[in-house]
Amino acid sequence: MSNNSYIQQRNRKLGEQTVTALKQRYFDAYYFDTKQEALQKAIELIPREDKISWGGSLSIIECGLFDHIIKTGYNVINRDAAANHEEKNELLRQALLCDTYLMGSNAISETGELVNIDCFGNRVAALMFGPKSVIIIAGMNKVTPTLQDAVVRARNYAAPANMQRVAGSGLRQTPCFSSGSCHDCKSKDSICSHIVITRLCNPPKRIKVILTGDSLGF
Repeated sequence: MSNNSYIQQRNRKLGEQTVTALKQRYFDAYYFDTKQEALQKAIELIPREDKISWGGSLSIIECGLFDHIIKTGYNVINRDAAANHEEKNELLRQALLCDTYLMGSNAISETGELVNIDCFGNRVAALMFGPKSVIIIAGMNKVTPTLQDAVVRARNYAAPANMQRVAGSGLRQTPCFSSGSCHDCKSKDSICSHIVITRLCNPPKRIKVILTGDSLGF
């Protein structure tokens, strides 16, 4: 048996336990071994007539969901098609009233809590209220033992990695960009304006969490 098979077995067992914990907190939750299976489940959960939007997420890109939504002609609020900053802000506001919102999660605890960090707050705002349905796709690389570990992961791994991604233009310079770890900074360039813990899904099953044994995002 290959090392990958052992990892797959581990991820499946832990994924199923995490799904149980999420369901106990009223999330709709699923586990699949592969990102291809996770993608198919996400497609099943999106009514064809829904208006769809999304938060900045490498996970929905890496699993193929973004391409599927664009190429198959869903009715979308496409923030990425904005001609300028003002138009993008308007589309971000409109997205809060879409039918289905797609996103990843910076961290998920084995005890069933979601942890997300956001710069402007549009992504976490949609997670909390507005869209009728929220679909989260996350690799098992996002799952941590405890809520505290999830917060640490979001702040010390996900946020600095995202800063490397968005700072490519040279427009943002923060301590974590230079060091790779969180300094709890108050920089005007910080992307950590909002740190949100979602401990229960209310109304029940509005938030769907699809876990996959494949790693997605960071």
